[in-house]
Amino acid sequence: MATERIADQLVQVLLEAGAERIYGVVGDSLNPVVDAVRRSGRLEWVYVRNEEAGAFAAAAEAQTTGRLAVCAGSCGPGNTHLVQGLYDARRSGAPVLALASQIPSRQIGTDYFQETRPDRLLGEAADYTVQIAHSGQMPRLARIAVQQAMGGPGTAVLVLPGDVADEEASAPAGSAAPCLAPATVRPAPEAVRELAQRLDAAESVALFCGAGVRDARDAVLSLADRLNAPVGHTLRGKEWIQYGNPFDVGMIGLLGYGACHEALHEADLVLMLGCDFPYDEFLPGRNTVQVDRDARRLGRRTPLVQAVHGDVGATLEAVLPLLTRDHPERFLVSMLKRHERALSKVVEAYTHDIERMRPIHPEYAARVLDEAADDDAVFTVDTGMNNVWAARYLSPNGRRRIIGSFSHGSMANALPHAIGAAFAGGGRQVVALSGDGGLSMLMGELLTVVQYRLPVKTVVFNNASLGMVKLEMMVDGLPAFGTDHPQADFSAIARASGMPAWRVEDPAGVDGALREAFAAEGPALVELVTDPNALSIPAHIKAEQVKGFALSAGRTVLEGGVGRMLDLARSNLRNVPRP
Repeated sequence: MATERIADQLVQVLLEAGAERIYGVVGDSLNPVVDAVRRSGRLEWVYVRNEEAGAFAAAAEAQTTGRLAVCAGSCGPGNTHLVQGLYDARRSGAPVLALASQIPSRQIGTDYFQETRPDRLLGEAADYTVQIAHSGQMPRLARIAVQQAMGGPGTAVLVLPGDVADEEASAPAGSAAPCLAPATVRPAPEAVRELAQRLDAAESVALFCGAGVRDARDAVLSLADRLNAPVGHTLRGKEWIQYGNPFDVGMIGLLGYGACHEALHEADLVLMLGCDFPYDEFLPGRNTVQVDRDARRLGRRTPLVQAVHGDVGATLEAVLPLLTRDHPERFLVSMLKRHERALSKVVEAYTHDIERMRPIHPEYAARVLDEAADDDAVFTVDTGMNNVWAARYLSPNGRRRIIGSFSHGSMANALPHAIGAAFAGGGRQVVALSGDGGLSMLMGELLTVVQYRLPVKTVVFNNASLGMVKLEMMVDGLPAFGTDHPQADFSAIARASGMPAWRVEDPAGVDGALREAFAAEGPALVELVTDPNALSIPAHIKAEQVKGFALSAGRTVLEGGVGRMLDLARSNLRNVPRP
């Protein structure tokens, strides 16, 4: 019988926790672990071209499945590359374990070749970091790290010197069952009673929903119906609450649209549900109640009149039977009318002859993409203007997923996120909505997509510009500088990588190219040459920001449209809910 080594015990712990693969780049201090993966025959090694991409891929896999995902980096530069993706995973609440291998243990502290301190370096990007110093600490520390990642959920880092990984195990690993399903957090009865009293006392209530409503959609809509309350949402909350919602009034913030801002600021009481919206300047800052399963988030964005610790679903199910008052529908009807008018205005601003305008308007391209993609597609979205087009045009339906670096805001996330989503997706269509700036940063991952024949369709909005940065400069009254760059032919690069690709400059060709690419087996890339002057401004900006736009002469700033959401808004007006 072969001798069991520390690396073998690590692989066993990962398999016990339900991990199916490790994303990383082989080499040096990682070799004992990689060989243990090979010998296991059960855990897959996914070769990414950059460890940063591996961490992003693990984050997306974890968000798609809800299970543990794993990435790895070898000593020195290998594990320093993990930082960006781990920050993203942590801030997205994705259960990710990162293996950061280390130089030989006897050399630690000598300024040895490639020496870093990953326990310190990655500590800011992780919720838990631990280093295994000798064989007797395995598998216990590995199991603790797994539970830390799953229990958050969040990010854990296990630092393992290569020589320790190759040591003989001092004792059998045994077996252990990690807790992979967190329990429901139920609010205190007195908190529920107080919340019911506040809701009954308010003349008008607005609900503001984040990703924490994922498993509470029915309860949220029941409460909105009971209170005649408009429902706004964050970008991360959109996919769970916006679709088919007769109370929907859109989003606030930099990507905002519709009447969400008015609803929150004019309501007597705002109820934040599973929402950790960071832009406090958009919040009313008064008469707000927050419900969250993570007590650390309560009150950190805005002053509260009441903080309720509990799962959104459990809290609302407890409070609904206690409500006694019939709320008038005036406030809801008013907000629905404003929402419809706001959407109509911006849609009319971009629909006139847009199908014939060159360069392609990104609003039009995003609308066509929404219609061409599968009903259960997983979209991964680059940070920047693509966030705007995704927020306003990709239509959730309860089956689609929309994943991005929405909390960390890292560039270049869409393609590596798509890799993780594709491995986890069981054959679902995965669409990476990439910007030219983001794609160019981690473009080598096109080779990963080709190598594994992943069903990733990369759609590049190529405007030869860093559009969001340009917008930021305009807001500050600065001329755009350093944001524009020469056009690159990404379709040619994709074809050279071994995947079919289309480059589209005429809007008439957008639909056909997308449908051909989506029908192709395996990976494909569609490059859309879009207008660099098509930018989007928030629905509510300050006077000094308007002045900044006026000072930036020669640029066209458009409010983006909102695709099929206008139809939903008009339908809601025709069918105003009754108590």
